[in-house]
Amino acid sequence: MTLARDRTKPALHGGLSTIEYFTFGFGTMIGVGWVVLMDDWLARGGPGGGILGFLIGGLLLFPIAHTYGRLVQRIQDAGAEIAYTEGVFPPLVSFAAGWTMVLSYAIVCPWEAVATGNLLARVFPSLNSYELYAIGGTAIYAPRLAVGLALTALIASVNYRGIKPSGVFQDVMTFGLLATFAIFTVLGFARGSTANMQPLFSQPGALGPWLSIFLVLQIVPYFMTGFESVAKGSEEAKAGFDPRNFTKAIYAALIAGFLFYVIVIAVVTYVYPWREIVSGHVRTEVAFERTFGSHAIAQLILFGAFLSLLKIFNGNFVAATRMLYAIGRRNLVHPSLGRVHAVHGTPTVAISLMAAFTAAAAMFGDAILVPITEVGSLAVGVGWLSACAAYLARRRRDGHARESATMAIVGCVVSAAIILMKIVPGVPGSFTRAEWIAFVAWSGFGLLFWMLRPRLITKTR
Repeated sequence: MTLARDRTKPALHGGLSTIEYFTFGFGTMIGVGWVVLMDDWLARGGPGGGILGFLIGGLLLFPIAHTYGRLVQRIQDAGAEIAYTEGVFPPLVSFAAGWTMVLSYAIVCPWEAVATGNLLARVFPSLNSYELYAIGGTAIYAPRLAVGLALTALIASVNYRGIKPSGVFQDVMTFGLLATFAIFTVLGFARGSTANMQPLFSQPGALGPWLSIFLVLQIVPYFMTGFESVAKGSEEAKAGFDPRNFTKAIYAALIAGFLFYVIVIAVVTYVYPWREIVSGHVRTEVAFERTFGSHAIAQLILFGAFLSLLKIFNGNFVAATRMLYAIGRRNLVHPSLGRVHAVHGTPTVAISLMAAFTAAAAMFGDAILVPITEVGSLAVGVGWLSACAAYLARRRRDGHARESATMAIVGCVVSAAIILMKIVPGVPGSFTRAEWIAFVAWSGFGLLFWMLRPRLITKTR
C-alpha cells in the first residue's frame, strides 16, 4: 500500500539556493533560549556540563543528519517523513509520523509570537499594560498580544508572496543574528575571566560531571530541532540545484547550531560568574550589561535575540505549512490543504490555517504553551526515528543495499533514546500529566482526520 499523491495539481515554485537551505536549517533551530534560559542550562550542568552537553548532543545527531541527507538527495518532497515512510510502512504509520512531526514545528510559531511581545516588553515596559485576562496566573496584555498577532500577519504575508521572499527574509535575519553574535562574543572573551566559570560542573560528587552533562543532554534535542527542516523545502530548490547540496546544508546547519550553543555558554560564563546567573536568574544581556557597565551591549544582544525570534518563527512556519500541504496533497486530510497559488506557487490554504492556529494559540500566552512545547521534544524524536527506519527499509528495496546502514541504525538508537527520555516515568524531564494530555489531544485530532480522510489510498504493483 502507498499513499496516493495527485501529481497533476499545481506544484510549489522553486527559488532556493544552498545558502537559503542553510539559513532555514540553522534559523529553524536557534531561537532565544540562549538569552532567556541560560540560568536553567547552567543550573543543570554548569559551564562544563552545558558546553559538553551541547557538543556531545550535537555530535550524536550526526547520524540522523546523515540519514536525512541521503534521503533528501533521492526524494525531494515537502512531506519528508511522510514521503520517506510511504511504500515501506503501512499508510497509517506514514501519516502518524508526518502528523506528529507537524506538531514539532507548528507549536513553535505561537510560542515565538508570545515571546516577541515578552522580549520587546524588556525594551518598552509600556507594553506591560492594559491587562485583558489571565490564564494559569499569567496576565495577557493587549499591547504584547497585538505585537504577536501583527508578527503572525507579517510572517504569513511574506510566506504567501512566495518561497523566495521567505528565503531572503530568512537570510537577512540569520546573518544579522550571526553578526551581532560575533560582536558581543569577541567583546566578551576580551573582557571576562576563567574564574567566573568555576566550578565547571553544577552537580556535586564523583559522578557530578557525568550527571551535569546528562541533564543538559536531555534538552539538546529540543534546542537542536531544525536541521532536518531542509527536507521540507526540498521541492522549492532553484533550477539546476545539485541535490548533494541538501546534505551540505543539513551538515552546515547542524554544525553551526551546536557550535553556536557551545560558544554562547562559554562566553556568558566567561563574562559573569555563572553561580550568580543561576541564583539571580540573570539573563544573558543582563550579565553583559553588568560586566561592561553599558546598556548598549545589552540592547545589541536583545536586537540579536529579536532577529533570532523572527527567523525561527519564519523557518518553523515554512516547515509546518509544507508538511500540511504534503498531507493535503495526498488527500489524507481535506484536499484543499494541497492547494497552490497559481501565481506565487505557495500553499495558500496551509498558510492561512497555520496563521489562524498561531494567532489562536498565542492568545493563551505562556501558560498553555509550556506543556505543548515539551511535547515537541517527543514529536521530533518520532519524526527522526521514522526517517531513519524508513532509510533502512528502503536500502534493499531501492537498490542501495551496498550502502552502509550503520549511521541509520545509530540514528534509530539515538531517536529511540530521545523518545524514552520523555515517556519513561521517573526520568528527569519526562512527561507530566499536562504533557500527556497535550500529546493525546494532538494524536486524537490526527486520528479523527485519518478516519475522515478521502478514500484515495491505492494499491501499488
